[in-house]
Amino acid sequence: MPQTHELFIGGRFAPAASGKTIERLSPGHGVRVATYAEAGAADLDRALDAARKAFDHGPWPAMTGAERSRLLHKVADLVEAKLEIFATLDSLESGKPISQARGEMAGAVDIWRYAAGLARDLHGESYTTIGANKLGVVVRDPIGVVSIITPWNFPFLIVSQKLPFALAAGCTAVVKPSEMTSGSTLLLGRVLAEAGLPEGVVNILSGYGPEIGAPMTTDARVDMISFTGSTRVGKAAMAAASSTLKKMSMELGGKNPQLIFPDADMDAALDAAVFGSYFNAGECCNAGSRLLVHQDIAAAFEAEFVERSSRVVVGDPLDPKTLVGALISPQHLALVEGHVANARAEGANVALGGSRLESEGGQFMAATVVAGAKPSMAIARDEVFGPVATLMRFSSADEAVSIANGAEYGLSASVWSRDFDTAVGVSKRLRAGTVWTNTFMDGAAELPFGGFRQSGIGRELGRNAVADYTEEKTLHLHCGPRTAWWLPR
Repeated sequence: MPQTHELFIGGRFAPAASGKTIERLSPGHGVRVATYAEAGAADLDRALDAARKAFDHGPWPAMTGAERSRLLHKVADLVEAKLEIFATLDSLESGKPISQARGEMAGAVDIWRYAAGLARDLHGESYTTIGANKLGVVVRDPIGVVSIITPWNFPFLIVSQKLPFALAAGCTAVVKPSEMTSGSTLLLGRVLAEAGLPEGVVNILSGYGPEIGAPMTTDARVDMISFTGSTRVGKAAMAAASSTLKKMSMELGGKNPQLIFPDADMDAALDAAVFGSYFNAGECCNAGSRLLVHQDIAAAFEAEFVERSSRVVVGDPLDPKTLVGALISPQHLALVEGHVANARAEGANVALGGSRLESEGGQFMAATVVAGAKPSMAIARDEVFGPVATLMRFSSADEAVSIANGAEYGLSASVWSRDFDTAVGVSKRLRAGTVWTNTFMDGAAELPFGGFRQSGIGRELGRNAVADYTEEKTLHLHCGPRTAWWLPR
């Protein structure tokens, strides 16, 4: 039965002031799976007022780290208890395979628990070396109200990379998930209320970018913006926020290379290449679908990669055997097909797939391999955001690094080689926020995540994730009588 979700403002659920709603059709089945309240300007005004009041006058910022930690642990426990509900919502609304959604929920629970631990570890500095009668103390204050804007490809995982750390710091928040995948984030509101979060600390609005997202970047009641999405929209958000000089953290697009050298473990590299190309139907900023293969092994690697790609199961997101589910929308499916058509027109060889699969109501695309690409081609430089792998060749480490760094992005990369000098030396030269060696897309809450250049600003996760939602304040303390009189005495 389709879910109906209301807005979460000031600790309560309510329909939109306008009474408008958004219907979501499952991209894998073509049937209505959810109805969300469509927030408008009046709803956003109430949410921002609630968050501002909760920060300026509420108990949350003044609580001890231990108190905030206990509540975040409780949220993690409640999400874990409802894991199957969360996973099913994300699978139905985004089209991702149910088995993948379950894994993401488990990862999200771990992140909430990690943030809960960091809530008790936030600390400052002291300086006793600035003079006998002076003491310098640096403290961290929560930055205030945070606008959190999340995308449709990892609905619950990405909000979990932001919100618990903001809460651990003592901030309040207004959260806007994508209008296409709002269900799991709105369900989180019920979990937060059940856990005992004070009213107004977190407010969740389903709605559209122009009406809700854009004002969340400019409103004077907001102190910080945490955004994940496309580089294009990120640039617009940054420009909008400049009028009020808000702090920004942005995780944006990627065009992530995997560099495969002749001495690599070919079986492992091939499996990681298939995984990196088709995980989440390629709708992943971290997708490792830009495959750079040494010319000595390129022919054999490409042939085997095509064969393995042909065995990737595309189909019903609710089938546990499915590896690639549905693309998010008909418009996005057409966009991905257009990337492949352009690659063919530029002279690349579409060795496998390249078009949609026939389906009644669903948006599916075959695992696609584009071989013989050149670094100058759009398919080798632009973020496709679909199940499309691009194969290129290199002849030396220098050439591989040059090609890898040649795109405007710098989110992640991987290097495949058994030789220590190659693996480490090449990794150090790559301009990316994360570089894996002999693996791909492994992760842990302890490790920071973010990109260079057009892939974003700032980092999420890691031991500094809570500190990112704070401002440093210097307390310069003078003890005893004044020692540096300005006017003559």
